Amino acid sequence: MRFALMIEPQQDVAWSTHVEIAQRAEAAGFEILYRSDHYESFPGPAGKRTTDAWATIAGLVHETSSLRHGTMVSPVTYRHPANVAKVVATIDEMSGGRVELGLGAGWNEIEHSRHGLAFYDRVTRLEMMEEQFQIVRGFWNEDPGWSFRGKHYTVEDTQYAPKPVQQPGIPLIMGTVGVPRGLRAAARWSDHLNLNTVDPEGTAEVLGRFRETCAAEGRDPGEVLTSVLCAVAVGADRTEADRRIATLVETMEFESAASLTTERGGSWAVGTPDQAAGTIRAYADAGVDMIVLQDFLPHDLDYVDLLGALAKECAA
Repeated sequence: MRFALMIEPQQDVAWSTHVEIAQRAEAAGFEILYRSDHYESFPGPAGKRTTDAWATIAGLVHETSSLRHGTMVSPVTYRHPANVAKVVATIDEMSGGRVELGLGAGWNEIEHSRHGLAFYDRVTRLEMMEEQFQIVRGFWNEDPGWSFRGKHYTVEDTQYAPKPVQQPGIPLIMGTVGVPRGLRAAARWSDHLNLNTVDPEGTAEVLGRFRETCAAEGRDPGEVLTSVLCAVAVGADRTEADRRIATLVETMEFESAASLTTERGGSWAVGTPDQAAGTIRAYADAGVDMIVLQDFLPHDLDYVDLLGALAKECAA
């Protein structure tokens, strides 16, 4: 079982803290550090520090040596596909091939309006996302002269260079709760399917439907890495677990500790390491290739070490 860590830097995370998280994640044995991509701070009061995802990743690849970095996921409403393709390919060269790109339709309307970004209806945003997958992959993988004509974007006679260090291309991530349109997009254009807010039982069911979708699209499902986003509320013992759970309830504005465990479709791993390991192993039994531990306490640096130890225990 492979493990990655995801953090939420819109929670007022300074650059120095982000560097320490990345270096601890690398030392703890995580394969990848993912981050969210938001321009608005939340949960809690707005107006706190929120850094640009790709500018931050460009710096972090020079603060780490083996750790991979990526977004989970970048809203297509933030950047034109030519811009995101060029920025990510540049970081790919800077890092020696240690970057990944997740694309999503976006959902947080208020952060768009506060930054002057257009926020379209859901169907339009999904169409934009599907076209961006095709365009970014086309820039990276197609020969000179490639063109694309879609509903929202047009590319003519591209002369794209440099190509990514990673071949056949930088991994593209599609995140979904398991809806048919998301599974089709993953089967057609992604290298990595990430499931979120899905419990272990639901994960097994979604993966079965994904295999069927790949067959319908003529894609070998073995070509697509599968992962699940597993939020964590863990302590080294019951006292520490209760302390972190209480902090999460306050930070995430849950009604109670009980509501935390049922939030996000029952996809939390909660309690002591032994208790959390039960949830993680259930995800492994469901058939995913990777567990992405989602850390909502980015200022608790010791937490990264504990989660790394938990990952190693579950991988053994």
